[in-house]
Formats: sequence, C-alpha cells, structure tokens
Amino acid sequence: MSHAWMPKSPCGDGCLSEGAPTVPFPRRVLRFTAAIGVIFGAFVSAPLVLVLRGMPRERLVRLLFTGILRSFGVKLRVLGDERFRAVPGRGALVVNNHISWLDIIAINAIQPMRALAKREVGTWPVLGLLVRRGGSIFLDRENLRTLPATMAELADAMRGGSLVSVTPEGTTWCGLGSGRFRPATFQAAIDGGVPVRPLALRFRLADGRETTQPAFIGPESLIASLRRVAALRGLVLEVHVCPEIAPGRAADRRELAALAESAVQAALGRVQIPAQRRRRVASAPAPVVKVPSQ
Repeated sequence: MSHAWMPKSPCGDGCLSEGAPTVPFPRRVLRFTAAIGVIFGAFVSAPLVLVLRGMPRERLVRLLFTGILRSFGVKLRVLGDERFRAVPGRGALVVNNHISWLDIIAINAIQPMRALAKREVGTWPVLGLLVRRGGSIFLDRENLRTLPATMAELADAMRGGSLVSVTPEGTTWCGLGSGRFRPATFQAAIDGGVPVRPLALRFRLADGRETTQPAFIGPESLIASLRRVAALRGLVLEVHVCPEIAPGRAADRRELAALAESAVQAALGRVQIPAQRRRRVASAPAPVVKVPSQ
C-alpha cells in the first residue's frame, strides 16, 4: 500500500529518446549470455568474496561489476576526481541522481560499497543477488514506521567506516528530468559525522548525444529494461565525481540535501542555486545622544 510520501516520478515511456542505434538480435543474445556468465562467476567466487579483505576483495568485486557493464556493451567514463576511492576507516554517504538499474553497477565498478536500496531490489534476478551480497541496507518505503530504525542502521554503518550509496530522489527519473533530493538520509550523515560525496550520472551515445533509453521508468518490468539496454549500440555511462561535502558544512539535513543536489546539477550543466537559510543578525544598539543641559 502506498502513502502520500511515496516518491513518484512523472517520467514514463514518452520520455524515452528516439533514434538510438541498435545492435542485431544475435549480438543481443550474446550480451545476455555474457551477463549470465558473469553472474555465474559471481556465484562461484562468492565464498572467495566473503573470505577476502581489503584491496584484493575490492578488486574482485570491481571486476564482477565491470564485467556486467561490458557484457551489456556499456562503456564507463569517470570524470572529475577519478581517484575516488575509500579512505580506510572513514565512512561516507555517496549520493547520486537515479536513472537506471545500471547506476549501482557503475558505482560499484568504480568503488565497491554498500547501498541503501528499496526492499523490492533484493528480490530482483541478478542485480538483487549482487546487492544482497554487497551488504545492502534495505528500506521498506511503504512502511514509514521503519524509517527511523533504517536511518539509525545507515548512520551506524557509516560511523563504522562503510561507504553507503543512496539515491535521495527515492525513485528513477529519465535523466533529462530529475527529482528533489529528499533530506531524510542526509540526517544519517549528520548523525554519523561523515562527509557526503555527490555523483552525477548521465547516459550518452557514442556520438555524444545524451539519451534516456537506459532509464528504468514507468510501469515496465526489469526484464523489459534489460532487453532495451542490451539492444543499444555505443552506450556510454558518465559518472562525474563531485567534491565531497565536509561534515558540519550545512546547518541541517535540508541544507545538506540542497548542497548535494546543487553539486549534481552543476556537474550536469544545470544551474541551480541552493536555498540559503537566512540567519538572524543581532541589530546594533541605537547610539545614545546626549542632550546638553540648558
């Protein structure tokens, strides 16, 4: 059952751009076969992922997620701070605009991390397995009473040194349009005393045109979205790594959300000035004028 606070997007089939080049049907079959091969490799290597620690584990996880991108013919391009890596022992809230199921795969191909995901993602084929194995924290969006406990779990994870990926829009948009960053998860960053690292995502074709074809929007199923992505030729996923927002820079979670949203929009070339909270300034006392006695 949904509620008034359930995130909603106006994006649908009408937002999908036209004219994107496609590959022949046999190539699409090969892509699905390659993706299945990568997933099978993830099953086989699962015990190793659980045993390994540090950089060896990160390399293996990054290899698996990179393999999924390559199997679907997606080229990953990282802009900004390309050396974005986890600082040992320091957690962070990693936020991004949300377009597709490819988002979390690309982010983990850059830097493996935990994720705050909606409960339904855990039941998805392929992606659900990887997200569960990655130590995701699941959010029941239909039950607001569970939100405080989930935010407390998120804050504890980051306070313990984990990077956690969050999509504060709460749902997917087509990419040309975007939603407001909801402030709830930013309170976890404040409570955890950790920085916020915004990431700006955009899909392009090989000729540089921006495309909405990979967007996972409207009532379509995950399988339908997988088929559309597998059919695209020359798909490029750009991830712009924005400068991190240090703890204490914002007065509260709403201002912190506005700062992160503004950073993402600026990286995408969309001008947005975050609202600044007007601070009260104490007025100076009126000067005392002495009147000479007569």
